[in-house]
Amino acid sequence: MRRDKIVPVLLILPFLLVTTLVLIAIINILVQSLGYMPVFNLYDVTLRYYAETLRRPEVLQSIGVSLRVSIISSLAAAVCGTVICAALIKTGRTKGGMLYTVRLPILVPHTVVAVFTVALLSQTGLFARLAYALGIIVDYTEFPGILYGTGYAGVIIAYVWKESPFIAYFTIALMASVSSTLGEAAENLGASPLKSFINITLPLSLPAIARGLLIVFIFSFGGYELPMLLGATLPKALPVYTYIEFIKPEFKLRPYAMAMNGVTLLISLAMAVIYAIAMNRLLKKLGGDYEK
Repeated sequence: MRRDKIVPVLLILPFLLVTTLVLIAIINILVQSLGYMPVFNLYDVTLRYYAETLRRPEVLQSIGVSLRVSIISSLAAAVCGTVICAALIKTGRTKGGMLYTVRLPILVPHTVVAVFTVALLSQTGLFARLAYALGIIVDYTEFPGILYGTGYAGVIIAYVWKESPFIAYFTIALMASVSSTLGEAAENLGASPLKSFINITLPLSLPAIARGLLIVFIFSFGGYELPMLLGATLPKALPVYTYIEFIKPEFKLRPYAMAMNGVTLLISLAMAVIYAIAMNRLLKKLGGDYEK
């Protein structure tokens, strides 16, 4: 085989290996969620574990918490990321040090983000101390309890801080291309920069923004670290509740934890389908033939 054919195959092998391992893990989760675990003498394939899991009030609460956190986080990150992206393009900072600075939160592990969030937003954190020093509050307990509350505000803030730069970086190539061509053409014809952005650049950049939003939604919906470290004791986010079920010593209860993983997977797939339908309608409305 010629070298120009061998090299692409070798380069794609690591991706194929990781993808294969992920698919094997997903299949294993789905099989175990149906109750087939021969190692524990469970052979009957049934949907009973899904049915019983979805009848638990605490599981439904956990699903609601995870959906709320992921929806708010992904939408807020999409808005903030789009604003950051537009600002970088408008100021001509699409390359170089400023772009690397914007990318920095993407590289920070979620556990470190949790530590930063506690250091900044807890009732003894930096912002609380600053408010106390400025006389805004007279006692640390007057500072809003952002962390560990049932509203999961701290988790949402942490996700938005970390994922907004991802949306910006994910979108910047397309938005910069549209802005430098059709956007500039609209401005040359008399449109204001804001009108050009709202009517031309933003609509044509929506497919990329929506892709980034979907990735952030799925990631935050299945994320464990931030809800575990910054979330409320009750109700727990679905990934946290799933892990607690998974580590129970009674192995014959393992299918319930796997059923929760299955629910997470199914909701993520449902969001992907909704995204595909919405994008198809959007592209038809825009009259484009954008590759999805």
